[in-house]
Order: sequence, then C-alpha cells, then structure tokens
Amino acid sequence: MKWKKLGKIFDPIEHTLPHNCIEYAQSPQALVFNGFVRMYFSTRERDAEGNFLSHVAFVNFDKNFRKILNVSSHTVITLGSLGCYDEHGIFPFNVLRVDNKIFGYISGWSRRVSVPVETSIGLAISKDDGLTFQRIGPGPVLSSTLHEPFLVGDPFVAKFGDTYHMWYIYGTRWINSALGKSHERVYKIGHAASKDGVSWEKDGTQLIPDKLNVDECQALPTVIKYGGIYHMFFCYRPATGFRTNRDSGYRIGYAYGKDLQNWKREDERVGIDVSENGWDSNMLCYPHLFHCDGRVYMLYNGNEFGRYGFGLAILEDSDN
Repeated sequence: MKWKKLGKIFDPIEHTLPHNCIEYAQSPQALVFNGFVRMYFSTRERDAEGNFLSHVAFVNFDKNFRKILNVSSHTVITLGSLGCYDEHGIFPFNVLRVDNKIFGYISGWSRRVSVPVETSIGLAISKDDGLTFQRIGPGPVLSSTLHEPFLVGDPFVAKFGDTYHMWYIYGTRWINSALGKSHERVYKIGHAASKDGVSWEKDGTQLIPDKLNVDECQALPTVIKYGGIYHMFFCYRPATGFRTNRDSGYRIGYAYGKDLQNWKREDERVGIDVSENGWDSNMLCYPHLFHCDGRVYMLYNGNEFGRYGFGLAILEDSDN
C-alpha cells in the first residue's frame, strides 16, 4: 500500500474550541455526509487542579479537505457523572451510522491512585445528525473481564453483513517506567462481535502478534474492506521511552486478512512513515481510515500525541 500525505489539515490552536480547550486534536474520526465530512476529535482543558479533561469536538470540511466549513462551539457529549468510567474524559470517540441514528462509541477514562488511568467503552446515540449525543446509560457496554483486567478502550466499530464488529485494546500489565516516576501500561488489540451494537461478546485473544517484544503497546485499530481484503491499521510503540526518544515514538502498523478472524501482520507494507522534519517527524499515531467519493483516506496524529493537530493521507489509486 502506498499513501500520499496531504499535510496537516487541522491545528486546534488556530480555532476556538468548546470548554476553553486550547490544545490537542487527538484521534480524528470521520463521518461522511453528502456535501461535507465531519471529523470528531478529542481535545483538552485543564480543571481547577490543573489536570487534563478530554472533551469531544468536531470540524466540518468540504470534500476536497481544503476548506473548513465550521468548528463545533457547543458540547457534543458531556463527560460522565461522578465516579463513572468516563468521568475525566473521552478519547477516542468512534462514530457509526445505524439507520437514521449515529452511534458514538465512547472510550472513557478516569483517574486512579495507584496507576494513572482506567478505561472502558460506552455507547451514546445521536438523533440530530451527530451534533449532540446522549448515553444509553451511565455504564460501559464493554469493560474489563477475567482475562482482560483493565484498560479496555480505543473502540473501532464496523458492520459487515448482519454483525457488528468491534476492534479495541485491552491492558495486559502495568510496569515501572525507566525513569521510575510512574507506571506505564501495556495493551494489545482484541475483537468483539454483536448483533445489535450494544451487547458484545469478546473473542478473548490477542489479535495482532507483537513485533517489538511482549511489552509492545498496540493502539487505535481501524479496519476497512478494500480490494476484497480486510485491512487493519493501528499504531504501536515500546512500553517505555516513547515520550522522549524519537525512535521509540508511535509508528503505524499494518495487518490484513481475507476474513475477520485471521490477520497477518506486515508492517513493511504500511506505506507511510514519519516525515524528515515538522509536525509529524517524531511519531505517527491514532490512524483512522474512511471511504469518501471513491477514494480511501487516512486521518492521523503526529508529534506529542496530537498536540498540534491532525493530518490526512490518501491511498494512491484507491477506489470503492
């Protein structure tokens, strides 16, 4: 596969965002309309104690992705209630059309004491074309289980045939960081299936083999069907050193399969890498693939996990 980078298309610093958010546009996720494309992303504000809170916002582009039509100025979805899984933020927020509604899958997070964070996946539904979303309930639809004990998040949901498929991540263990200041997480990609998009059954296995070592972290899976084959893109990195070492930053990985059960990992075929300099020269992360007007596109973040916005790439010679 060969991708052509179209450059950074959105910088959060250049726009007024809801909730006094001034930085970060993480994990952009596309929703295609007849005349435009909406891209949801997670941005950040600081609370009274100086801690980050992650909110959902969106930007609407024309279909040439050169003109911004508008940026959300309102609350797309509120944060979770006190003590809930998404009390402190939503990152990412994956959207899917279902009949005349839009399902929004919440990767909610809340702060912990012994480790920095815990996550689960919830569901909200929009009945106003994705301008606002309301939860179906205060709790998650997918969370920790016997052998996936924590950090269930990063949902990507697609419907093939009469079955909803969710690719997500789950934590395997926490380890001490090299600097000894905090614990770092290790997480892998899993899969679950559903008939209604609400009740899910996990496969209970690691879907994508490790490339680096057993402590490789795999995040943000995204799947499309193209050319009769299923293609998965994701990002991966070592468990430690990724914040300060360019060579340990996120890179985008690739796997493919003829069905939705068996995947072959071939990162050498991913067709996209960091730039020599600029906003995406240290890392590539949080990919999201979508079809638009006969072409296949990839949204992605660059340096510092999307602090400076997101970019777009097009799959050369792609069609539906």
